Amino acid sequence: MTAMAKFLRSAGTETRTMKRLRLGLAAAAVLGCAASFGAVAQEEGATFVPKIPERQSWSFAGPFGIYDTAQLQRGYKIYREICSNCHSMEDMHFRNLTDPGGPEFTEGQVQALAAEFKVTDGPDDNGKMFKRPGRPADPFPKPFPNVQMAKLANGGGVPPDMSVLAKARSYEPYDWFPADIGYALWSMLTQYQTQGPDYISALLQGYTKPPAGFKIEPGQNFNEVFAAGNGIIAMPPPLQDGVVEYPKGPDGKPVVPETVQQYSRDVAAFLMWVAEPKLDERKRIGLEVMIFLLVAAGLAFFVKKKVWAEAHA
Repeated sequence: MTAMAKFLRSAGTETRTMKRLRLGLAAAAVLGCAASFGAVAQEEGATFVPKIPERQSWSFAGPFGIYDTAQLQRGYKIYREICSNCHSMEDMHFRNLTDPGGPEFTEGQVQALAAEFKVTDGPDDNGKMFKRPGRPADPFPKPFPNVQMAKLANGGGVPPDMSVLAKARSYEPYDWFPADIGYALWSMLTQYQTQGPDYISALLQGYTKPPAGFKIEPGQNFNEVFAAGNGIIAMPPPLQDGVVEYPKGPDGKPVVPETVQQYSRDVAAFLMWVAEPKLDERKRIGLEVMIFLLVAAGLAFFVKKKVWAEAHA
């Protein structure tokens, strides 16, 4: 059993918890995925209507939502065992896994988790680069040394970096209003900020057989959610039921189902934390500021009444 499995086996129940979004990187990620993981368009006359992801319930949704520590730990396990074989996470360092509001692994656990990766370092005394076990201060290593190797291993496509993937992915949940204005108003009124996790979770569950008359080439896959590729995606289905072992409860059964649906939700939540690791802290500070402003407004009101009462006495 790996150190990762031991740590997650001993993970406790859900606890209360607390990176930055780079617009340029987000836009590049969107374009990169569309160019790399989308395949050739269908023949003229062929139609594809993408399935709109259902709005899901997340612990971190809304103005008072917070991350679920146990879910983030499970999501990291999926990233480590499945996603990290192809996708990088360049903005994250292993030490971030100990931050409040994240998976909150202990320092000893993170040292062991980092050591599972091999990191290129050097040069040594002989002027040569060498491989060593990872350390907490190291960024997550790239699965491929360069873009050319990534293309060679993925049929010409470059898997997008996952650092801000949850903030770079979206969809249009309605068609009754212009998309930009509608999305802004919808988000303002409902605090709906989880389209990225909704989309990632739905995409991972969206692999199906293509409809009749829909042609795909060898090495391509059909995904009913992937609008950017007109339903065609180069990435094969990464998840299957039981492919990742979850922590067991006292009865010897997994604490949550080991299904594609649960895996998809857990890794989507983890990627949301990767994209916005200070979400809990931001919401806490925002709530404190609102309380302060309400108290200050109340004090100002009563002071005003007192001053004007004395002025008219």
